Amino acid sequence: MVNWKIIGIVLLGTVFHGVYLVSIFDIYFRSPLVHGMTPQGPPPQFSAPAKRLVLLSGDGLRADKLFELDYDTGKSRAPFLRRIVEKQGCWGVSHTRVPTESRPGHVAMIAGFYEDPSAVTKGWKLNPVEFDSLFNESIHTWSFGSPDILPMFAVHAPHVDTEMYSEEHEDFGSDASHLDSWVFEHVEAMFNRSHSNSTLRQMLESDRVVFFLHLLGLDTNGHAYRPNSQVYYDNIRSVDAGVERIVRLFEREFGDNATAFVFTSDHGMSLKGSHGDGSRENTETPVVAWGAGIRGPQQPHGASSANPAEWALHHVQRPDVRPAAPAPLTAVFPRGPPPLNSVAVLPIEHLAGL
Repeated sequence: MVNWKIIGIVLLGTVFHGVYLVSIFDIYFRSPLVHGMTPQGPPPQFSAPAKRLVLLSGDGLRADKLFELDYDTGKSRAPFLRRIVEKQGCWGVSHTRVPTESRPGHVAMIAGFYEDPSAVTKGWKLNPVEFDSLFNESIHTWSFGSPDILPMFAVHAPHVDTEMYSEEHEDFGSDASHLDSWVFEHVEAMFNRSHSNSTLRQMLESDRVVFFLHLLGLDTNGHAYRPNSQVYYDNIRSVDAGVERIVRLFEREFGDNATAFVFTSDHGMSLKGSHGDGSRENTETPVVAWGAGIRGPQQPHGASSANPAEWALHHVQRPDVRPAAPAPLTAVFPRGPPPLNSVAVLPIEHLAGL
């Protein structure tokens, strides 16, 4: 004889648990992004400090490994960036949020908001909800680097050009600094093409343009060789040389002192060659900014113990920033509105004249 009471209880329990599981995703994995807003740019009387922005991301670069002096030589592993810190620009440490991964780190850097829980529906690789970014608000953006990062900022943005190497280039079994060299070489190749392409040249000389260089070598070498290895240190040196190469290129091509440069990172790297958690090794990343609209170095106000002794930078003021701060900071240079979904506060201590 069928016991309908037991069957009813089983069906009711099944439905209840099904609704309960769905409600968890609906409540906790709902995107926090709000749509329908209007971009709010600076007032008309505001004069843009820069015509163009160059944003360089050293993926997986720890702040301490960039700023500290080399243990063996007593000299900086990044002499060009150190000269910028001491003589020309502004620097600090960006305190990133968990998860310290490349996708949410770059979303915070370029779009100004933190991890979107709804990304779980895309395997944490893409953001399922359309969002605004620094690139969207530009007149044109050229981005170079990894296929893991660039595509999500080019969706529904026809004015964002991407040049990416293939996934086969990302070899975790060998020195990955060639990934960074690929980026530097392709930026130079683009400018060489512009000499015989008037349309491209006109676009490059426009206002409110952005150049994004994603440098994945340090992250790959950090995983394979650890961030205290000679390979990682040599990669910092090669990135520093590449950054100087790019700066000299822009000086030759434009020569108008109207370029702003920001060098930063999405996350750090633990001594085990991993990242993702909230340890200081993973959350403290460097920020170095210089060029048009960015203030020069200043002496610290009173004694400061923020800088470790091995950095030897106690004589330069260090204004730290939050991970999403580069989004409004970089937007203000070419006089564009900050990304609509940005929750960051503009770090005015990095700006000249304020």
